[in-house]
Amino acid sequence: EVQHWCPSQCSFLDTHVEDGDEIPERGNWSNKAENLLTMVGYAIGLGNIWRFPYLAYKNGGGAFLIPYFLMLVLCGIPLFFLENVIGQFCSQGPLNVWRAVPLLQGVGLSMVIMNSFVAIYYNVIIAYSLYYMFASFQSPLPWSSCLSWADSNCSKTPTVYCNVSGAVVSNWTLENRTCPSSDMITVPMQSPSEQYWDRVALQRSSGLDETGPVVWHLALCLLLSTMFTVAALIKGIKSSGKVVYFTATFPYVIILILLIRGVTLEGARDGVEFFIGSQSNMTKLMEAQVWKDAATQTFFSLAISTGGILTLSSYNNFHNNMFLDAAVVSIINHVTSVFAGIAIFSVLGHMAFLYGKPIGEVVKEGFGLAFIAYPEALSKLPISTLWSFLFFLMIFIVGLDSQFTILEVITTCLSDANPETLRSKRSLLTIMTCGVVYLLGLPCVTRAGIYWVTLLDTFTINTVLLVVSSTEVTGFIYIYGGNRLIKDIEMMLGKKSFCFWLWWRACWFVISPCIVILFWSCVSFEPPTYGKVQYPDWGVALGWCISAFVIIWIPVVAVYKLLRAEGSPWKRLKLLCSPSEEWRPYLDIHRGERYSEERCHRRRAGSTNNIKCESKF
Repeated sequence: EVQHWCPSQCSFLDTHVEDGDEIPERGNWSNKAENLLTMVGYAIGLGNIWRFPYLAYKNGGGAFLIPYFLMLVLCGIPLFFLENVIGQFCSQGPLNVWRAVPLLQGVGLSMVIMNSFVAIYYNVIIAYSLYYMFASFQSPLPWSSCLSWADSNCSKTPTVYCNVSGAVVSNWTLENRTCPSSDMITVPMQSPSEQYWDRVALQRSSGLDETGPVVWHLALCLLLSTMFTVAALIKGIKSSGKVVYFTATFPYVIILILLIRGVTLEGARDGVEFFIGSQSNMTKLMEAQVWKDAATQTFFSLAISTGGILTLSSYNNFHNNMFLDAAVVSIINHVTSVFAGIAIFSVLGHMAFLYGKPIGEVVKEGFGLAFIAYPEALSKLPISTLWSFLFFLMIFIVGLDSQFTILEVITTCLSDANPETLRSKRSLLTIMTCGVVYLLGLPCVTRAGIYWVTLLDTFTINTVLLVVSSTEVTGFIYIYGGNRLIKDIEMMLGKKSFCFWLWWRACWFVISPCIVILFWSCVSFEPPTYGKVQYPDWGVALGWCISAFVIIWIPVVAVYKLLRAEGSPWKRLKLLCSPSEEWRPYLDIHRGERYSEERCHRRRAGSTNNIKCESKF
């Protein structure tokens, strides 16, 4: 029988651990299913639903699937596997895994700060979906026609005028186009769904400069989403692991229902054809932009280098097959993107059919797809309230699932950094963290809130993730050493053949070209906009300050550690690029010959090797 060492404080630990846990003082997943479902829920986020379909349409439809799945094999799965390995080996969060390369411990701190910013605006997006979900109980849907809240620019169908001899003499509708197309003038109008989003849901101001008051219904929805998050995370993975049985699976039921309904509509086939069907443009594969979009979407949708994968894998049992986890979750993520895209484009195809427009004129991205185009399309269907409720319930659950792990990164890092104080108060820590996130999210539910959400989304992910991911790969593959990492993996999985490791070596050591593609996305950066609203110079400057604040900890911590170390500059650098005394498997029974206390003491006393030992946790 395996005996677990447990410090004296184990007797009053919070209920985030169970008797059967491999690491009693920290806790483990109750079973494999909870681990996989949580990872699937984290990886499959809003980007799979409102970003991927637009990218596929823009980049050649079905042709885009070739680079998308190729990037999954060459970049997505290898990096997902790498992060699983690191977290599982030492059973620590994003801060403490950098005991392997102490010089780069600032990377872990940057991950925590990045997740803090993401948690703020992600919670607001969940609040948007909650508001629309409640609004969907009205019949007819409030955005199905121009009601009292609309202005004179609102119209269910564009108004078309006939220009005869230079003078507008007639008013024509889309259903009665007897005017020659050369003389037809379409007056720009806003659809009811667009005005409802701007004037009712957001009560949007003219720009970032005009903050305005807090929008009370969004603040209440923000509070409700925060309460849902607290309830799910109150006992850490022990409670969230139970919640994901519903939150990670039910969205698939909703997508399937929407898909079945969508493909039965008139015009649905045209929508799917534009998405990934016969109208795919294979010549797009010759454009570098397509490959860049495939790489960035793979990176972002799998949430690589955000700290979430490291955190979730740190609760695995030591001998868990993390290779299987990486392959299964990554493939499910990409297949889900295609699955959701078909459901969405089938309904958008029907909308284009009703309006007599090319589908390109109804396809939008991000907020425009989720809260304007798709709700408008659903409002045209029989029993529209049901379809709308199901769609926004799906958005809510998918967003909530990702939010669980984003906040788990923060609480895990805090409790790992102060185990004596915080591990026994996990519930209080969760409540306080969610409370702070709620308060910081209130500026994002003012009338200028959507501008703040867009600003945070632009500057806390793209550039930051690029720097963090490239540093992470450099640290573990080139400094810590890919070959040493492979030996660590074999301690968990057992010996593997040379051919098995040949593939992973090739992916890890030559992963740099994939990151070069991400560098390109940084070089080709364009200032953020919301619709036609330009951000003021001070807003863009503030965004770059946010990015700098997240990244700056990498060099700051490195310089601090170099100044604190002893010896010549070269000795200090060499010491900080070597694993620290705390880097090894959490439990004695798993440390084997390579990390045994006796071997470590012997090497530290009489050898120049870098392996060191530590006192007990």
